[in-house]
Amino acid sequence: MTEKMRGVIEMASAMVISGTIGLFVVVSGQPVTSVVFWRCVFGAAILLPICAAMGFFRLGIMSRKQLGFAVLGGMAIVTNWLLLFAAYPRASISIATAVYNTQPFMLVAMGAVFLSERLTLNKIAWLAISLVGTLAIIYAKPGAGYSGENYLAGIALALAAAFFYAVAAIIAKTLKGVPPQLIALIQVVTGIFLLMPFSAEGPRIEAQAWMMLVTLGVVHTGLMYILLYGAIQKLPTNLTGSLSFIYPVAAIMIDRIAFGHHLQPLQIIGVVAILAAAAGSTLGWSVVPRLKAKRDASGETSRSALR
Repeated sequence: MTEKMRGVIEMASAMVISGTIGLFVVVSGQPVTSVVFWRCVFGAAILLPICAAMGFFRLGIMSRKQLGFAVLGGMAIVTNWLLLFAAYPRASISIATAVYNTQPFMLVAMGAVFLSERLTLNKIAWLAISLVGTLAIIYAKPGAGYSGENYLAGIALALAAAFFYAVAAIIAKTLKGVPPQLIALIQVVTGIFLLMPFSAEGPRIEAQAWMMLVTLGVVHTGLMYILLYGAIQKLPTNLTGSLSFIYPVAAIMIDRIAFGHHLQPLQIIGVVAILAAAAGSTLGWSVVPRLKAKRDASGETSRSALR
């Protein structure tokens, strides 16, 4: 098996695992703060020996400034988890995941504001399509079991989660050269200290809930990070971007199979618009290929005239 094929399998596996997070969060029946706290605890239990074995605790591997940024990133990513997990029972796993996939556009906007990155016409067009999709979801009739007020609150929470993910991604840009496993460890340890005062007491959690929480920490945090970072090291950026869309598709399928949640027609349109826009923006698709081709042809005509 080639290294590229191993990377594809690792990336696809990581995205399928990500798609099942909502199922374990909802089935655990625990408060969101407790779920995230124990995810951090069990995630740290996996990442700590891995980082130790790889020699990431030696002096000089990161500066104090980088450590500070890693902690800030941890605060952002933990807030992101809290908001997204709170969105699941309010708007459904499918809708929350779809709305959460507006994160690439928030990252683009932050890059333009804070990093002076160029905002192209094509990116603006994909952003507009994503906004149309989000509006369609907002104005859609909630599915059975979801009240209008909770539904809108769930959408707002998912959008806020996407914002904090983008914040964490912007902060991660300042951590070049720092091993990603070490960054992940710092993030979950930060989460432990942040949420310890609000976490549920262990004896009150039933056996089934413990199984869900352990799985979220060991599989959805520790194992997923290992698979994800392993894939990123083996695959080109465009391929990792393509495979990342397995995550929302898997989440929607899990929501349908496990909870029987049917998307309404307007919700389907909104979900498709958001995912298509996210894919187009991530993979560099052109929204207006005909205009591009026309412009190229015009330029060629001008060059011919000069000759």
